[in-house]
Amino acid sequence: MAVPAALAEIVEEFAEMEGQDKLALLLEFSQELPALPDHLVEASMEPVPECQSPLFLDVDADDPEQVRLHFSAPPEAPTTRGFASILHQGLDGASAAEILAVPEDFYADLGLAKAVSPLRLRGLSAMLARIKRRLRETQ
Repeated sequence: MAVPAALAEIVEEFAEMEGQDKLALLLEFSQELPALPDHLVEASMEPVPECQSPLFLDVDADDPEQVRLHFSAPPEAPTTRGFASILHQGLDGASAAEILAVPEDFYADLGLAKAVSPLRLRGLSAMLARIKRRLRETQ
């Protein structure tokens, strides 16, 4: 699978977990989503309506060799926050080319299909798709 090293480590970490431990790890990730930088507000960010909870993202590709990603999701939406944190920790700082090479279904390797509804997984897929679309628009 062609993914940046940081994302590959996260996928491996999830693959080593079983059942409820995967959900506990997702909850840990949700608590690690960084706050937005002062210059960003949700109103200027792109919404991701496919997520079951409000999620907004910003893709800063001014330097295509080091793309910066920012996400905003409410604390009462741990699954959505967890997915955003996985993408943030796995892709923030990667190059545009590396991010564009990530398979759309990379999340299948997380092994969350039995623990999280397909509708929620679609939200993760939509986040990645929007990030990729934004990168293609800036090239």
